[in-house]
Amino acid sequence: MSRSPRRPPQLRGRVFRGSHAISRGLLTRNDLRSSAWRPLFRDVYADAQLAVTHRIRCTAAGRWLIPAGAAIAGRSAAVLHGCAHTTFDDTVEVLVPRGRSAGPAAGLRVHRGPVDDGDIVDRAGTPVTSPERTCWDVASWLDLVEAVVVIDALLASGLTEVSTLRGYALARVGRRGWRAMLRAVDLADAGAESPQESRTRVRLVLAGLPRPRTQWVVSVHGRFLARLDLAWPEYRVAVEYDGRWHDDPGQFDADRRRLNRLVGSDWIVVHLTAKRLREDFYGFLAEVRAALRSRGHRPGTSRLPEQPAP
Repeated sequence: MSRSPRRPPQLRGRVFRGSHAISRGLLTRNDLRSSAWRPLFRDVYADAQLAVTHRIRCTAAGRWLIPAGAAIAGRSAAVLHGCAHTTFDDTVEVLVPRGRSAGPAAGLRVHRGPVDDGDIVDRAGTPVTSPERTCWDVASWLDLVEAVVVIDALLASGLTEVSTLRGYALARVGRRGWRAMLRAVDLADAGAESPQESRTRVRLVLAGLPRPRTQWVVSVHGRFLARLDLAWPEYRVAVEYDGRWHDDPGQFDADRRRLNRLVGSDWIVVHLTAKRLREDFYGFLAEVRAALRSRGHRPGTSRLPEQPAP
């Protein structure tokens, strides 16, 4: 009969250094190889019964793996700032100042660059790049659409503002990355409520369509009718991303009734699903263009008012 793995109470539900547990006599090297413990990084383990999140991985890396002066950065920093919409693989992104030594480590993606005063803040004991520096980094490290996804989430959280981000970039004119940050910030919108909404909006704008309004409220005679994901109110054309509808039949029926009322108010609503965004974006784009064209929009012109200044 096999013996159950050792699970000292001091380590249950925790993340720890394997070498420390061995030196304290809590575990042996063989114990660490058992099913009771899950390796996160070299010499860093977690209780296998603990639900390991990206936040936990970031905290462990910040505590035990990165050198002084370095910080959790990029999309990982956005997670620590509370932007739950940011999802990706388990690799933890780290910013290390130039001149500081930091060897490669499995599970870490190490970036190097200058670090200014105020670029690193403390989040519950973990060094993390500030919201502004996080936006600078994602604009430099990611493609434009994915960078805007992260920036939208940080803006929606209220941790920074478009004017602050523009000022951060303009204060670093001439440094590699300032133009990329300005371009991403100019496309960002705090009204986005999901990564897919951000991706849809940015891809539509990059394809040459006028910039839509986010979470546009439609009222009839002062009575609320609907709130739309993306809308061109001057043309009464809207896009609704269906991925936010869950399996609740009642919610689905309520949303369909709401959209039927919109059609009755002379709105054209174009629907988008995750599958179409992934596999048939250009077909969807043609449908949106046709809807706008039917309402008088012509390429290079727009009756839409300018976006209000942040």
